[in-house]
Amino acid sequence: MSFQAATGTTRLYVAAAALRLILFTAFPGLPDLLTGRVEISTPVTSFKRLQEGLFLYNHNVSPYDGGVYHQAPLLLPLFSLLPDPSTYPIFAYILYIVVDLLSANALYTIAESGEGGSSRLFSSPRKDRKWSGFIVAAVFLFNPFTIATCIARPTSVFSTCAILHAIAKAIEGNPITSMLSLSFAAYLSMYPLLLLPPLVLLAYDRQYTSKAGSYLLQFAGTNVLAFTASVTFLFLSSFALTGSWEFFPSTYGIQLTLTDLTPNVGLWWYFFTEMFDSFRSFFLGVFWLHLSSYTAALSIRIRRQPLAVLTLLLGIFAIFKPYPSIADTSLFLGLVPCFRHVFPLLRYSFLAASVVLYSTFLGPAFYHLWIYAGSGNANFFYAITLVWSLGQSLLVSDVAFAVLRDEWEVERPEMRCKEIRQI
Repeated sequence: MSFQAATGTTRLYVAAAALRLILFTAFPGLPDLLTGRVEISTPVTSFKRLQEGLFLYNHNVSPYDGGVYHQAPLLLPLFSLLPDPSTYPIFAYILYIVVDLLSANALYTIAESGEGGSSRLFSSPRKDRKWSGFIVAAVFLFNPFTIATCIARPTSVFSTCAILHAIAKAIEGNPITSMLSLSFAAYLSMYPLLLLPPLVLLAYDRQYTSKAGSYLLQFAGTNVLAFTASVTFLFLSSFALTGSWEFFPSTYGIQLTLTDLTPNVGLWWYFFTEMFDSFRSFFLGVFWLHLSSYTAALSIRIRRQPLAVLTLLLGIFAIFKPYPSIADTSLFLGLVPCFRHVFPLLRYSFLAASVVLYSTFLGPAFYHLWIYAGSGNANFFYAITLVWSLGQSLLVSDVAFAVLRDEWEVERPEMRCKEIRQI
């Protein structure tokens, strides 16, 4: 990185940090207001629930006894090191700002690598049409979804940071560090476990250039072993902290069984609210099978572009995971600019952006009509979450089409710029 680029990046980070600090301090009621929003905070990421768990932990009571705290045990000693957020909130503010900057720095590394347009097995003819790491980091840092997530202080920001660093370390040729980062993300929110296959492929492709004699199966086995060992260590540390394994059903069990039906922007909560108990286990299996099936399918079909697989999977998780929030959407939108070269191939970008903006503005209004005004019911809010998911689905499918069309034009140059009709 040149001195001029480093200076510009530093100014970007300072501006982003200053904006967040101004919002924290100039509007002292804003953090608590956003913390209570179901679009940002979920039962497994809420800062309020983290505070309740921390209160029990500091008073030598199991944080999982009350059935309110559903987050990883190791977050408790981390936040217990900070002064009381209700009395001295500035320290928590600084922590979340730093985590956002670390995430942006990882995105900067990913974008500067050029992996989006040129991988080991595929090189796009449009690869020179790309955005710099500065622009990609700026898009992430000044995305309203990212800013709102930082202000609301959910623990999903730690998962986002860990996932981005896992991808960045894989690109830098540090597969073991990448596995450690992914294990921390999986420990916090479980679903990043599904990112393991494409991340191993990405790390292998980046390692392959320097170690031509490496074998994929041996490489994958080593990295899966490192991931497993790291997750096991985190679980054993959690057991040593809590003195029992009761955190398992309270953290990961709730995501597998969806026992907390607090409304969110996802598709699960309303469906299982209306579900008969006799069919609940069947549909839980169907929903989880549907979510996990994308990993193998995309890893095989777009094997030559593992970063594209990771990006598409993160977009799919933002739609179909049990407890999604706008933090998941901001993570997906943060990686999409790395594929600037396929933007001309997008077909529904305007429609997808319009639908997302439409649901972003109407979502809080419909929730207010249901919960506070009493002039609507759960169908009001669920209808707008369907529109929200539709907008994200359009964007994910459009990016997938653009990536595949780019590969197809390389295989068949005579079809470049010709219209494709779906039959």
